[in-house]
Amino acid sequence: MAVSFERYGRLYYLDPGSHRPRVGDKVLVPTDDGPEVAECVWAPQYVTEEIGGLPLCEGIATTADLDRDEQNRQRRADARLIAKRLIREHGLPMKVVGIDFVDRRPDVDQLVIIYFSAPHRVDFRELVRDLARGLRARIELRQVGARDEARLQGGIGPCGRDLCCATFLKDFEPVSVRMAKDQDLPLNPLKISGACGRLMCCLKYEHPLYQEFNAKAPATGTAVETPAGDGVVVGHNVPSDTVVVRLAASGRRCACSRADVCSPRQQYEASPTTTPDAVPVEPVTAEPVSVEIAERPAAEVEHAGEAVVEQRQAREPAAELEQAGEPAVEQTPGETGGKRRKPRRRRRLSQAGDDQDTGDSSQ
Repeated sequence: MAVSFERYGRLYYLDPGSHRPRVGDKVLVPTDDGPEVAECVWAPQYVTEEIGGLPLCEGIATTADLDRDEQNRQRRADARLIAKRLIREHGLPMKVVGIDFVDRRPDVDQLVIIYFSAPHRVDFRELVRDLARGLRARIELRQVGARDEARLQGGIGPCGRDLCCATFLKDFEPVSVRMAKDQDLPLNPLKISGACGRLMCCLKYEHPLYQEFNAKAPATGTAVETPAGDGVVVGHNVPSDTVVVRLAASGRRCACSRADVCSPRQQYEASPTTTPDAVPVEPVTAEPVSVEIAERPAAEVEHAGEAVVEQRQAREPAAELEQAGEPAVEQTPGETGGKRRKPRRRRRLSQAGDDQDTGDSSQ
């Protein structure tokens, strides 16, 4: 559940526990100074994530709690008027921003905390004595900065919504002018400053998106290729993830997606291996060649003195085989001009050797 101490103020999240308040009900919220009354803004609801560390709601506010809260509001209003009057009498350059009235702290009976802003350090020792005498309570003065002042006072930002610091921001993150430059914003202090007079906190919200876009998109003045033709980049539109291109042929401007003009994307689509319409090329695998060994009796093998090996398919002329007396070596189709000859009969080396011996003796 979510609660707020002030109307349209900052939201605080609680664990409802066994309580089920509705929107608009007054509940007790645990604080450092004791339980305080707040209004339920979001009714209790179940969430899928595991959320831990939330303060536990102490229940629905009773009539006594509501009366005490109303009295404290009246005391805070009176303390603000007295503090402003005494500051004017002492002539101090101070501005009252907010006031808290604490009456449930165990170490003090009543405590008034006054938050103020000032351009420099202020000597308010005499002011504290007069405030303690006029309010009849213990006084604490705390100086705050410009951003904390806007958070405590609240207001409407240039966007027309409530200030982020007064609604949901917990911590102030550093904001620089470089962020405004990266987002192509005018460097006019009146346009990039918030209610506090400092740079707007929302400049940091979209800055990572602009950094990522500028790192991948072509810079201004780069020649690119688009589906409408060649052109030059003249602008960027980060929220829509597009670039503005001035076409070279007609001179008109067109908005193209960043992916259409991205060079790595174009190279990827132009590659034949990654084009969806390209016909896949199947790898050519050579047919396995089996080698058979002729079986002969053991006696013939001993008489010949050598092993009987089957010759492969003959790729060379028969005359060269007879002169060399070696088995033919298989050739690839590229070496023979792509023609496959008719395979010859299997012939044993022992018989070829006997024929050569008989031929020489007859000559």
